[in-house]
Amino acid sequence: MIRLADGPMTWVATGDSITQGVLHTHGARGWVEHLQERVRWQAGRLTDVVVNTGVSAWTAQDVLGAHDHLIGRFAPDVLSVSLGTNDCLAGEAGLPAFRDAMRKIIERAGAQVVLQTPVLVAVSGRERRAAMPAYCQAVRDIAADTGALLVDHETHWRNHFGDMDPIPWLDDPAHPNAKGHLEMANHTLRTLGLGELEGL
Repeated sequence: MIRLADGPMTWVATGDSITQGVLHTHGARGWVEHLQERVRWQAGRLTDVVVNTGVSAWTAQDVLGAHDHLIGRFAPDVLSVSLGTNDCLAGEAGLPAFRDAMRKIIERAGAQVVLQTPVLVAVSGRERRAAMPAYCQAVRDIAADTGALLVDHETHWRNHFGDMDPIPWLDDPAHPNAKGHLEMANHTLRTLGLGELEGL
């Protein structure tokens, strides 16, 4: 669970296009916007600030290279890192660089860190992202090693869909649609100890 301060907090969510919430929601809220609704309105933390610094197509090494711009200057109390969807295109050979960049992001955070696995990829996208399960496991391992809070979307989606293709929550083989973003938000909120969105 996230430790909530009595006073205002700053929350930063960094990652790739799934965090940025572009295109694939078709105008609906992305998961970070849902998180903000829950934190700043439904939880009554009106003066908290939620900053979304996700960048489409970026990897852990990209985020690390822009750490001060995306994370450091905001001095977050809570940092969410959601990466791996693009990193996994480098295959298993890219895992050492991914792990190294993720650990350095965490080391520099100075915040409560939340690590999020990518979501489950559709059957049609699994050949292109064949290494995705290995990257999800890397995120789990890093969370266990560093004490970061883990939001395991891949496992949550597998538990929901079983052997079925997760198309109902996706807009393309790797990017959640509006329903998928809402599911991501609620799973994140439950893991953080913040309940679920009300009225949705």
